[in-house]
Amino acid sequence: MKQRKTIVPVAHFIVRLTSLLFAFSLLFSCKARQGESIRLNGTWQLLSGTTITRGVSAVTDYTKGKMMIKIINDSHFAFLSHDLNPPKDSSNHFDAGGGSYSLTGDQYIEHLDYYTDHNWEGKPFTFTVSIKDDTLIQRGIEKVENENINREIIEKYIRVKG
Repeated sequence: MKQRKTIVPVAHFIVRLTSLLFAFSLLFSCKARQGESIRLNGTWQLLSGTTITRGVSAVTDYTKGKMMIKIINDSHFAFLSHDLNPPKDSSNHFDAGGGSYSLTGDQYIEHLDYYTDHNWEGKPFTFTVSIKDDTLIQRGIEKVENENINREIIEKYIRVKG
């Protein structure tokens, strides 16, 4: 009988300890997700871009005829875009830019230091970013000062595996 009395408290202790460890692991995994920062580092391919100007939406499918990638490291970003089927006269519509960025929570600010159109250099672009699986969604307002327009931009990227 003494053996049986010893086994029951040990089994009860193991069940309670396992339950307690499980509860702590759930608690800490939830806390980590709430405080987790968005991980932008990597190479992203632009799938689509939507601009909304004065209530009118225009969608560009970047999987047909064009390709654009954005490369992000710990402190800088760069983007490159070109036609997939350039004309034979080599008038490929190439676009590139980059600079530093800051990320606080889901607020991502690009500081455009280099761009093929120098008129856009030196300007910050503020976006709200979110990542679900391998998809990055970037939303923000582009100010077109010479036309006095605030245009909403929504870009959808997929992480390039590599």
